[in-house]
Amino acid sequence: MLIPKYTITNKILKNIGTIEAAREVVENAPLVPLYEKQFQTDAITRTIYHGTHIEGNELSLEQTRKVMEGFEVTAHERDIQEVINYRNVAKFLDELLEQKRDYDLQMLLDIHKKTVEKIVDPEKAGVLRKSHVVIKEENTGKIILAPPPYAEVPYLIDDFFEWFNSPSAKEIHPVLRAGIAHYILVSIHPFVEGNGRTTRAFANLVLLKEGYNIKRFFALEEHFDNDLGAYYEAFAKVDEQSPNIQDRDLTYWLEYFTSVVAIELTKIKEKVRKISVDSHLKGKIGEQVALTERQMKLVEYLSGQGSAGMIELKKVLPMVSEDTILRDLRQLLQKGIIKKQGSTKASRYVLNSK
Repeated sequence: MLIPKYTITNKILKNIGTIEAAREVVENAPLVPLYEKQFQTDAITRTIYHGTHIEGNELSLEQTRKVMEGFEVTAHERDIQEVINYRNVAKFLDELLEQKRDYDLQMLLDIHKKTVEKIVDPEKAGVLRKSHVVIKEENTGKIILAPPPYAEVPYLIDDFFEWFNSPSAKEIHPVLRAGIAHYILVSIHPFVEGNGRTTRAFANLVLLKEGYNIKRFFALEEHFDNDLGAYYEAFAKVDEQSPNIQDRDLTYWLEYFTSVVAIELTKIKEKVRKISVDSHLKGKIGEQVALTERQMKLVEYLSGQGSAGMIELKKVLPMVSEDTILRDLRQLLQKGIIKKQGSTKASRYVLNSK
């Protein structure tokens, strides 16, 4: 059985902690349905744009958006088809989420088939490769990845899924499971073409299926694409340890992968928190919300924490005097944005939900 080796380092633990904190905020934020739909549409567009751009697709973000909406775009036919395919893959992941079944080879083959439809020969779509492949550096011709011989691919894939569906593997944190799947499948390189897109889609499926859909707001591909050097280096650091996948230690890759998830979810958390506050304020006092930067920080903190006393609020504005904070709080009370609970020094402030 192919059992991945890795160590849970302090860096991984810190990243998982950040991920859990962001997840809590995003999933409990009082967003109106309109904002949720906008966030989801934006995330899937960024996923498809960056997911194909990593592989050399030349469409711009705006062109990608138009293709997804069914508008005609003047561009290379292959680039357009790649975007259409990845959109279909995203829809297919929704279908897979509804199926109560373990992960298996057929699932991976189906994702690949939709990924490369009309791009590779039909007999190679959704079919494990039957030839040797090497990945070379474009400028130097240097071999940067030598995947296993094609004869080993079916056995490695079977071994991986046997382990991945085992009780012990299912106890692993979903973000780590997604990261492990990402690395192992890229390393096996099961297909002649479309391995990266297929693998990233499968890793996203793991997150979605195992409780980390985060309202479908995230696009990890954007981070990978914006720093491809770090993405490929994280693979290379592990690849260079041994020609055999079974002998490699995935710790470095998992530190990288969890950091990407943590960074992306933190961005979403801040965006969601800001929108939640803005929505609340507009509902309270109309479209024009005139708050100082200090007051906005106080309201954002209360939105995220639920309530706070003066001790906590002084930490939000550490360079500001208590008198100034009290003056800001009085103005927020007068505008009906917050409420005060209690009348002593231990009183707490909360957002006014009425």
